[in-house]
Amino acid sequence: MTLFRTVDPAVEPITLVEAKAHLRIDHESEDELLSGLIRAAREEVERETGLALIDQSWRLVLDDWPKGNMVPVRRGPVRELLSVTVYDRDGAASVLAPENYQLDAVSVPARLYLDNRPEPGLVLNGIEIDFTAGFGEAGTDAPDLLKRAMLILVAHWYEFRGAFDADSQPVSIPDEYRRLIAGWRAPRLS
Repeated sequence: MTLFRTVDPAVEPITLVEAKAHLRIDHESEDELLSGLIRAAREEVERETGLALIDQSWRLVLDDWPKGNMVPVRRGPVRELLSVTVYDRDGAASVLAPENYQLDAVSVPARLYLDNRPEPGLVLNGIEIDFTAGFGEAGTDAPDLLKRAMLILVAHWYEFRGAFDADSQPVSIPDEYRRLIAGWRAPRLS
C-alpha cells in the first residue's frame, strides 16, 4: 500500500502575515525563509496526524484488495472519492462505476466499501484510488489548534535556525507542539 499526494494544497493554513505577527517581525528580508518554515510545519503536522489540513488530492495504490470488502483510506478528512481504477494484466485501466462502491467518509480512517472487487491483473500496483482530503480550501477551514501547533513549530525553527546547519534541521520539536497535536495524532501500528 502506497499513499502519495498528487495535487498540493493551493494555500497554507497560516499566512505569512500571521506567522510574522506571531514572531513580531516587521521586515520583509526573511519572507522566503518564513514561507519555507510554514510549508515545513504544515507537512510535519500532516505527517504526525495523518490529516490533510487544506484540500489536496491523493492516490492510494494497492497490489491487491485487503481481506473483507473494506479499504481503509488513511489520509483524512476525505472530502470526495474521485475514482477507483483497476489495471488488467496488459496494464489497461478500468475505472469502476460509482454505483459499485460506497465511501464512508465519517469514520476514522475513512472506509471504501466494494460489493464486487474486480481482481487486478498486475501483480504490483494494480489498484489506484484517487481522492481529495482536507478541511477546506482556505486556511480558515483548518482546525485552530493545528494552526497554533504550526505557529509554535515555525517560531521554534526560526529561533534555532542559526544554531544548527540546514542538514541537521529540524533539531527538535517543542513540547508545546506535542501537547497541541496529541489529540489529533494518527494511531501507529505496532
